[in-house]
Amino acid sequence: MAAAGSASWQPQEEGLKEICGLLEQQISPSSSADKSQIWQQLQHYSQFPDFNNYLAFILARAEGKSVEIRQAAGLLLKNNLRTAYKMMSPAHQQYIKSELLPCLGAADKHIRSTVGTIISVVVQQGGILGWPELLQAFINCLDSNDLNHMEGAMDALSKICEDIPQVLDSDVPGLAERPINIFLPRLFQFFQSPHASLRKLSLGSVNQYIMLMPSALYASVDKYLHGLFGLANDPAAEVRKLVCAAFVQLIEVRPSVLEPHMKNVIEYMLQVNKDTDDEVALEACEFWSAYCDAQLPPEILREYLPRLIPILLSNMAYADDDESLAEAEEDESLPDRDQDLKPRFHTSRFHGSEDAEDDDDDSFNVWNLRKCSAAALDVLSNVFGDEILPTLMPIIQAKLAATGDEAWKDREAAVLALGAVGEGCINGLYPHLSEIVAFLIPLLDDKFPLIRSISCWTLSRFSKYIVQDSGHQKGYEQFDAALMGLLRRILDTNKRVQEAACSAFATLEEEAAEELAPRLEVILHHLMCAFAKYQRQNLRIVYDAIGTLADAVGGELNQPVYLEILMPPLIAKWHQVPNSDKDLFPLLECFTSIAQALGTGFTQFAQPVFQRCINIIQTQQLAKVDPVSAGVQYDKEFIVCSLDLLSGLTEGLGSGIESLVSQSNLRDLLLQCCMDDASDVRQSAFALLGDLARVCPVHLHPRLSEFLDIAAKQLNTPKLKETISVANNACWAIGELAIKVRKEISPIVMTVISCLVPILQHAEGLNKSLVENSAITLGRFAWVCPDLVSPHMEHFMQSWCIALSMIRDDIEKEDAFRGLCAMVRANPSGALSSLVFMCKAIASWHEIRSEELHNEVCQVLHGYKQMLRNGAWDQCMSALEPPVKDKLSKYQV
Repeated sequence: MAAAGSASWQPQEEGLKEICGLLEQQISPSSSADKSQIWQQLQHYSQFPDFNNYLAFILARAEGKSVEIRQAAGLLLKNNLRTAYKMMSPAHQQYIKSELLPCLGAADKHIRSTVGTIISVVVQQGGILGWPELLQAFINCLDSNDLNHMEGAMDALSKICEDIPQVLDSDVPGLAERPINIFLPRLFQFFQSPHASLRKLSLGSVNQYIMLMPSALYASVDKYLHGLFGLANDPAAEVRKLVCAAFVQLIEVRPSVLEPHMKNVIEYMLQVNKDTDDEVALEACEFWSAYCDAQLPPEILREYLPRLIPILLSNMAYADDDESLAEAEEDESLPDRDQDLKPRFHTSRFHGSEDAEDDDDDSFNVWNLRKCSAAALDVLSNVFGDEILPTLMPIIQAKLAATGDEAWKDREAAVLALGAVGEGCINGLYPHLSEIVAFLIPLLDDKFPLIRSISCWTLSRFSKYIVQDSGHQKGYEQFDAALMGLLRRILDTNKRVQEAACSAFATLEEEAAEELAPRLEVILHHLMCAFAKYQRQNLRIVYDAIGTLADAVGGELNQPVYLEILMPPLIAKWHQVPNSDKDLFPLLECFTSIAQALGTGFTQFAQPVFQRCINIIQTQQLAKVDPVSAGVQYDKEFIVCSLDLLSGLTEGLGSGIESLVSQSNLRDLLLQCCMDDASDVRQSAFALLGDLARVCPVHLHPRLSEFLDIAAKQLNTPKLKETISVANNACWAIGELAIKVRKEISPIVMTVISCLVPILQHAEGLNKSLVENSAITLGRFAWVCPDLVSPHMEHFMQSWCIALSMIRDDIEKEDAFRGLCAMVRANPSGALSSLVFMCKAIASWHEIRSEELHNEVCQVLHGYKQMLRNGAWDQCMSALEPPVKDKLSKYQV
């Protein structure tokens, strides 16, 4: 009945005219009508149950209308079906499907393509089972020998393969085999079609299954490879690009499939890496990094290096249409537009030995053949090391020696190549390093801006060694020349060079640290001069360079002559940027580093900085529930940066922050942040909680039990791995609170210990800092509440001691060992079965600075020596390695 019913639906002439009229206005560029009004009108029509039938009718049958209007109807239909398909009546669903199928072979390519997109959406919404006629229609079209029908079905099929490949690789009731098994032989057949469009669509469809690797494809993988080699020199660039993509994906997920053919594949990739079409060459170039990442035997690739390296180098020169060439012409006085600003990422504060990986974020830059070739060279240099230098260096030298303006791109590519291999080939380059640096420094003043900018980057790749060698006269002169050269470039008139110089300088600062102290005045003058002249995007990088400088030289910065250069411009900017402006983030980060570096020297600036952070957090917490009365849109990053700056202030001022905290509502705001649903807000909040616990616990006291409960909850979560940084900071903060409030910690001791012990027992899969902080907090609990903790010690003694022996000497480790001694005094038998592990933990100390703790550890060891009679002590000692025994001799046992 439904079928008959669906056939009887007919559009009303009036409705058809109105909808077509609206679509016409919507797509016409010249129409004066208000687009949002048309949009509202169409939304209004969407409420009629048969509106989508009208759209399907216009797409499929409105022969008299322009293709653009029919296509517009189709795109609107696609978007509607995405959200409404499942709610539609079966009769309407059936009508739309029955109109779509005959259009697979429509004469117009755009109509076919739109239909393919809609069919994929219907299958996503209703499954293959909900459209039994579809597969047969595809087969009829593919086997029809009519180009329009073959292309239409192939287009729709390729979209299903791309959007929902798993649908074709699953059992369908009523079908003898999976749909992919039916289509695969036909797809392979199309590899040989005389029509490029069919070769492209069929190859693209099969490539979608490399990741899933259904048994049908695995069984016919030789046929697939044979087809790929058959298409290797296809006249259509799009097909060659897909062949390269297939080889790259195969080597990433199924390298074993390619191994027997590897030499042929490498030969082919060398050839297409020089393809006249840049996109094909780029796809081929991805192969080299993928090969190295797949951990395949390097021997196979080694013999091709003399041919590969020259290709990579010639592809590293700027292409004529590279957008950087146009950007490099841009004048520094041109302000940055909002859309030019790259996204920035603030990393929340983290307390522990290893931070989250800090990668240079290049994700917003366009990936191209030049960058891909440089990345491949970098990877190769890390796999083959100095072996590549005999091939590489003569080419680099020849390119550097090329004279004349027209050869500047070759010179630039040579400098890029030096930087790319700067890590992997450092052993072979090291003896020539002073010559290389001496060569690079004059290039910082080259007339071509992109040579100036790349020379900054390449110098920064060698900065570790430039700093290392600065101990002797010649090395120091070179370090100074590099430093001054980069400072000159920071004041370049070209935005690209400014950016490269500032980033390179930040790298040099990290390596040089206190070596920068003698040059501080000159450095600050340059940075503050840049601060005055840069536009918004590069201004962020100056903030970073100032912050890195503060981290590098620390307290050296705390001298009136330096502060007079540094602070007035920053304070002026501080007053200029409003609380709702994202340009505030890098400024807050910069102040965080300065506050930590200056220590109590920051006191004179502290009050307004502290107060503003409080105001920002308050406003944002209000904006979260009521943006209208807050007057700003909520953005959690304002809270994170403000919390981190308060942490920096607390760390810098120490107990000097107490007067500020006591006159504010920081405690209540902080408690709210500790309960925030965003993990990065909680992460920074617990870092601040721990910092405040160290210097003014008395102000946390009124809500101590709430802070402790909420911190303990962070450790007791099934999703620990997803919020590991929050757990890490919460764990550390609990430990800091414990040693300040002592016995008052007791209500949560057992709850927290029951979370810490599993962390210590499964340490290998977890973040190193979380394990260390767990061991320290457990030790601090044992020190302040030995009576509560010691009865359970045999449950955790062994894994706890293993974790303690991994921690470097510091005050936190001392606290943990005070806990160890207190526990052993309370329950000596509890550690007997783990004595060997305890001895190793004690031996992990380089030296215990605290005489009192040293004596306590001596007493513990002597106590066990007396307790274990009849050779039991000697037996324990014989289980220890000689270096451990040597270390224990300090304690006279």
